[in-house]
Amino acid sequence: MNIIFLAAQDWAGLLIALFVILFSVLVFIVSRIKKCPADKIMVVYGKVGSNVDGTNKSANCIHGGAKFIYPFVQAYSFLDLTPISISVDLKNALSRQNIRIDVPSRFTVGISTEAGIMQNAAERLLGLQSNEIQELAKDIIFGQLRLIIATMDIEEINTDRDKFLEAVSRNVETELKKIGLRLINVNVTDINDESGYIQALGKEAAAKAINDAKKAVAEMNRDGSIGEANAVRDQRIQVASANSTAIKGEDESLGLISQSNASRREIEAEALRRAMTAEKIAAAKALEDAYIAEQSAELARASREKATLEADVIVKTEIEKQRRVLQAEAEAEEIRRKARGEADGIYSKMEAQGRGMLEILSKQASGFQDLVKAAGNNPDAAIKMLIADKLEALVKIQVEAIKNLKFDKITVWDNGSSKDGSSTANFASSLMKSIPPMNDLFKMAGMDLPKYLGEDFKPIVDLNPEIKSESPVETPKAKK
Repeated sequence: MNIIFLAAQDWAGLLIALFVILFSVLVFIVSRIKKCPADKIMVVYGKVGSNVDGTNKSANCIHGGAKFIYPFVQAYSFLDLTPISISVDLKNALSRQNIRIDVPSRFTVGISTEAGIMQNAAERLLGLQSNEIQELAKDIIFGQLRLIIATMDIEEINTDRDKFLEAVSRNVETELKKIGLRLINVNVTDINDESGYIQALGKEAAAKAINDAKKAVAEMNRDGSIGEANAVRDQRIQVASANSTAIKGEDESLGLISQSNASRREIEAEALRRAMTAEKIAAAKALEDAYIAEQSAELARASREKATLEADVIVKTEIEKQRRVLQAEAEAEEIRRKARGEADGIYSKMEAQGRGMLEILSKQASGFQDLVKAAGNNPDAAIKMLIADKLEALVKIQVEAIKNLKFDKITVWDNGSSKDGSSTANFASSLMKSIPPMNDLFKMAGMDLPKYLGEDFKPIVDLNPEIKSESPVETPKAKK
C-alpha cells in the first residue's frame, strides 16, 4: 500500500509540473503575438524570409491585423501614419520665360500603406523622428517644384492652376514614393514675381473684363431705349381711342349721377339731423354722468388725503416718541454704566490703598517685632533704640523751626527794670527758651526721656551757636 501511495504522489507532482510548464509556454506564445494599430505600420525585421529572387528580405511590413514575433530571431517596430504638414516657401524659382517667381505653398504627406512603398518606408524611414522625415520630404519637394516651374510659362502657372497642381502632384509623389511617402494634399497659397509680370497680367484681365462689361451695358441700354419708344407710341394710340369712348359714356352717365346725387343729399340731410339730435342728447347725458363721477372722485380723494395726513402725523409722532424713549433709556443706561464704572474705580482705588496701608502696617509691625527681639524682648530698650535712631531727625526739626526766621524790625520798650540792664538780651533769650525742652516733648508723648540724655535736657537752640538774630534790634534807649 505504501508503494502505491508513493507512486500516486509522484504522478500528481509530475502532472502539476507539466501543467505549469504548459501554462508558461502558452503565456510566452501569447506575449509574442503583436497587434498592429490602424494608425501605424508594424515593421518586423530580422529573419523574415526571402524574396522571389532568393535574396533575404530586409523587413516584413504589416498594416492591420497581428503577427507572431519569433523570439531571438525577430524584432518589431512601428511607423506612424499621422500626416505631416510641410510649409514650402519657394522663392526666386526660374520659369521658362526666365522670370523669377515666388510660389509659397503647403504640402501634406504621410507614410504610404501600399505594399511596395511600405517596404521603402521600412528601409529608409524606420527609426527617424517626424521632424527628420519632414526635412527629407521638404528637400525633395523643393527640387521638384523648381523643376516643374522651369518647364512652364507664368501664364500657365497663374491661370491654369489645375494643370500646375497636377504636374506638381505627379512629379512630387513619384519622388516621395522612393522613400515610402505619399502626397496627400497640395495647396498653393499665392504666386508672385519680382518683375510685376503677374500683376500686370491681372490688371490687363481686369481692364478687359471692365471694357466688356461696359460694352454689354451700352448694348442693353440701346435695346431698352428702342423698346421703350415703341411702347410709348402704342400706348398713346390706345389711350386716345379709349378716351373718346370714355367721354361719350361719361356724358350719358353724368345725368344719371346728378339725379342720384339729389336723392342722396336729401337722405343724407335727414340722417344728419337725426344724428346731431342724438349726439346732443348723448353729450348732455355724458356730461351729467361725468359731473356725478367727478363729485364722487373728489369726495374719495378728500377722504384719502385726510387719512394720509392723519397717518403721516400719527406715525411720525409715534416714531418720534419711540425715538425719544429709546434715547432717554440709552442715556440713562450710559449714566448707570458710567456711575458703576466710577464706583468700581473708587472701590478699586480704596481697596488698593487699604491693601497698601495694611502692607505698610504689617511690615512696620513685623519690623518692630524684629527690633524687640533684637533688644532682648525688652520693649523699652527697643523704643530707646528707635529714639536714638530718630534723634538726629528730631534735632534737625528743632533747628529748622527757627533757623530761617528773619526779623525786619523788633521794637522793645525798656522801662529800666531789668536787672542786668539789657532788655534786648532778655527778649532774645526768652525767645530762644520758648522752644519746648526735649524732656517736655517726651512727656507730652507719654514717654520718659532716657537717663543718659539727662533730665533737664536743654533746647537744641541753646546748644546751636549758628542760630542768632540776623535782624537789627531797635530800642528806644540804645545802650553803647
